[in-house]
Amino acid sequence: MSTLTQAVRTSTTGERRSRAPRTRSEHRRAMPAYYWMVWPAVIAFAAFHTLPVLVGIFFSFTNYAGYGAWNFVGVSNYLNLFRDDRVLQAYGFSFLFAIVATLLTNLISLAIAMGLNAKIVGRNLFRGVFFVPYVLAILVIGYVFQFFFSNSLPKILSGIPLFRDNILTNPDWAWTTIVVLAVWQSCAFAIIIYLSGLQTIPSELYEAASLDGAGAWRQFRSITFPLIGAFFTINVVLSLKNFLQVFDPIVALTNGGPGTSTESVTLLIFRGGFSGGEFAYQTANAVIFFIVITIVSLFQFRVLQRREADF
Repeated sequence: MSTLTQAVRTSTTGERRSRAPRTRSEHRRAMPAYYWMVWPAVIAFAAFHTLPVLVGIFFSFTNYAGYGAWNFVGVSNYLNLFRDDRVLQAYGFSFLFAIVATLLTNLISLAIAMGLNAKIVGRNLFRGVFFVPYVLAILVIGYVFQFFFSNSLPKILSGIPLFRDNILTNPDWAWTTIVVLAVWQSCAFAIIIYLSGLQTIPSELYEAASLDGAGAWRQFRSITFPLIGAFFTINVVLSLKNFLQVFDPIVALTNGGPGTSTESVTLLIFRGGFSGGEFAYQTANAVIFFIVITIVSLFQFRVLQRREADF
C-alpha cells in the first residue's frame, strides 16, 4: 500500500514538473497577444484624449480665437478669468446647483433604495421602473420637461403666483426646474448603487438590534448608514462631479436664461469657445475648471473615507 502511494506521489510530482515549463512558455506566447490588445486602446486614448488636452493647454497661453493667427499672451487668460463677472457668476451657479442636486439625489435615492430593499410585492419591477430615467436621452426628456413647466404647470397650478406664469422665465427660480430634471434622471443610478450596498448587510444584524430594542432610526444610524459608507462616498463624489458639469438639462430647459441666470461653467465654455471667438480664453477656463473639480473630488474622498474609517 505504501509502495502504491509512493508511486502515485512520484507520478503526480513528475506531471507537475513536466507541466510547469509548458505553463511558462504559454505565458510567454500570451504576452504578445496581450500587448496587441492593449496598445490600440492606449494609442486611441492618447490620440483622442491626452493629445487634445495638451493642445488645449498650449492654446490657453495664447490669444487664439479658434481661427486665424495667434500670439502668446502668457498667463493673462488665467488672470482675466478671476476678474470676469460672468465667469464668477457661472461658477457660483454651478456650485449652488451641484450642492443642492447632490443632496436631493442622495436623500431621495437612499430612501427609495431602502424601500426597494424591503420585502415588498413586485420590488424587481419597481427596480426596473426606477432605472428607466438613466437610459433615456436627457436632452429629449428635457424638452418634455420644458413643455411641462412652460405649458402644463401654469394651468395645473394657476392659483399659485410662482407657477401661474412660466417659471422658466423667472430669473430667481428657473434654476429649480433644472434641479428637478437633473435629480429625476440621476436618482436611477444612485438607487442601483445604494441597493448594491444594502444587499451586503447581513439580516442577522437587524434581528439582533431588534432584540436589543433598537428602533428603525437607531438601526439606520448604527447599522445601515455605517455599513454603506463606501457606497455613499461613491454616490456623493460622482453626483457632485457630474452636477458641476451640468450641460444638457440647461440647454433643454432654459439655454442659460433668463439672461445668464442659469448659465453653467460648461455652457459658458461651449458658447464662448465655439461661437464667441474666445477659444483660448475659454480653454483656460476649462483648465481651471478641471483643476477645481479634481480638488473638490479629492477633498470629498479624503473627508468621506475618513468618516468610513471612524465607523
